Amino acid sequence: MASSSQIAADPADVTSGFRGAMRRLASGVAIVVTRGDGALVGMAATSITSLTMDPPALLLCINQSAGIHPCLSSGCPITVNLLSRHQRDVSAAFGGAVPREKRFEVGRWENDGHGLPMLDGAQANLSCTIDSMMPFGTHSIVVARVEAVRLSESVEPLIYQDGAYL
Repeated sequence: MASSSQIAADPADVTSGFRGAMRRLASGVAIVVTRGDGALVGMAATSITSLTMDPPALLLCINQSAGIHPCLSSGCPITVNLLSRHQRDVSAAFGGAVPREKRFEVGRWENDGHGLPMLDGAQANLSCTIDSMMPFGTHSIVVARVEAVRLSESVEPLIYQDGAYL
């Protein structure tokens, strides 16, 4: 059995401990895309989960300091592209390694019904509309209704944990 450390109660220790705990949580990587001021905007995200099956909906947590955040609002269309293991370069590009105006040059993209890009070869592409947003701390909790889904034949997700890909 693994040993455990002392429980943190001091707020600074809880924050540090929480950060360490979340680094241990493995997550799939997705690219969230929308349009803002006439240009495409996208970001890499790991804080995405299913919310309900009826209606089909996702929950996304987006940092309010993220470049995409000002472009998001109720009624806004977005695509959520769940990355495949071979798409580390796309994740890196949308994670900040490539300037915003050049990010969509990485990977092959095609438009969904809203005219937003969907990444070819992703595990899944979800065309959504934002239903609601709620601020919480440094982030906004975004509820997005899923309107269309495209699935890949293979199941080989890109997984991120403790600052690295698995």
